Amino acid sequence: MSANRPAAVVVLAAGEGTRMKSKTPKVLHEICGRSLVGHVVSAARELDPEHLVVVVGHASEQVKGHLTETYAGTRTAFQAEQNGTGHAVRMALEELGQGIDGTVVVVCGDTPLLSGETLTALASTHSADGNAVTVLTAEVPDSTGYGRIVRDGTGAVTGIVEHKDATDEQRAIREINSGVFAFDGQLLADALGKVRTDNSQGEEYLTDVLGILREAGHRVGASVAGDHREILGINNRVQLAEARRLLNERLLERAMLAGVTVVDPGSVLIDVTATFEPDAVIHPGTQLLGATHLAEGAEVGPNSRLRDTVVGRGARVDNTVADSAEIGESASVGPYAYLRPGTRLGTKAKAGTYVEMKNATIGEGTKVPHLSYVGDATIGEYSNIGAASVFVNYDGEAKHHTTIGSHCKTGSDNMFVAPVTVGDGAYTAAGSVITKDVPAGSLAVARGQQRNIEGWVARKRPGSAAAQAAAAATEQVADGN
Repeated sequence: MSANRPAAVVVLAAGEGTRMKSKTPKVLHEICGRSLVGHVVSAARELDPEHLVVVVGHASEQVKGHLTETYAGTRTAFQAEQNGTGHAVRMALEELGQGIDGTVVVVCGDTPLLSGETLTALASTHSADGNAVTVLTAEVPDSTGYGRIVRDGTGAVTGIVEHKDATDEQRAIREINSGVFAFDGQLLADALGKVRTDNSQGEEYLTDVLGILREAGHRVGASVAGDHREILGINNRVQLAEARRLLNERLLERAMLAGVTVVDPGSVLIDVTATFEPDAVIHPGTQLLGATHLAEGAEVGPNSRLRDTVVGRGARVDNTVADSAEIGESASVGPYAYLRPGTRLGTKAKAGTYVEMKNATIGEGTKVPHLSYVGDATIGEYSNIGAASVFVNYDGEAKHHTTIGSHCKTGSDNMFVAPVTVGDGAYTAAGSVITKDVPAGSLAVARGQQRNIEGWVARKRPGSAAAQAAAAATEQVADGN
């Protein structure tokens, strides 16, 4: 095992989080595509620990279900009563079995900005300095309300003093406790058995372990986080929004440094799972969620929301909502299009203005320019679907499929009543309701014959504006003759 590889990482996620004022457990609130505890678990996994255990308590079944579904292999320990952070860690060690040999890293489940890089630096410092415990600290602009880190002349940590107990000299210290620690596993287990509950809360405080170990002659050290904002914990919706903003800025900066153009970073939201290739362009008002991927030269926005959608090389997506769709190379979507799950646009295909598609495969070069619904359909290559077309896929009980071949031209205001097939190279007339298969190369006309009833307005709507206009037009024609 690597010297810096922890024997275990313990994530504390048992609290209720009453200040969130929510039916959702605090650690399951999401920012940038992951739950709060999910961000912490993902950062912890970067350490490649032998064991990863999350301590659950409030809404334990809900939290455990989320972890099982999303982060397979993560163990949980149950803290029936929230009797303090020391008690929570003791529950985790009992779940893992006593006698953990190696480093145990303890993190809070509500610190979504904490990075794997910072945790790795903590573990490295702990190992290199031979500490019994190493606390992750940060230097903040305003340390009011935080526990101060007190050091001796050698730089060793002598204690953590809470704000209310600090002297004026100690209150001037800007280095604060993050609540994240690296421990020697054997010493931690022994010290936890000595933690007392004679405090105002009647709880077992993990921070008491530092004093116990130091009094026993062990070294207590510190690792300073490069960015103090990483240690921010979430206790209410205001802090949740601030963490989302900070994480979003971090993700956008990473994307831009990798060659992505973000025209207005202040108006763009992306998830941690979104990926990009160089020279992709993101316009204002765009959200890229889930496993969305922008290939080289893809251009999305303005005002688009894509979830779990792949945008091909050089494709253009404008004012569009897309969910679980595939947009081919050099394809064009929008403005004001809606691509629902199962939509696949081929190379140079088009889903134009006010077009909705669902479970539809559109071939290379095929265009659905405007005002149409294409559901449960397959369309071949280089066909053109006329305006205001509807693929009638639902009979009230079941969905049915429509197939239109390659190089077809369908008229405006067509209804394709599934199941139906239009063969390669076929045409359909405007206003047709297609209920039967159309052979390749045929023209399908499915509409009633037009019948004009002359003089109807004058007889049925005498004196109306329409009747007067019709009379004037008739007189004008007569005068012209």
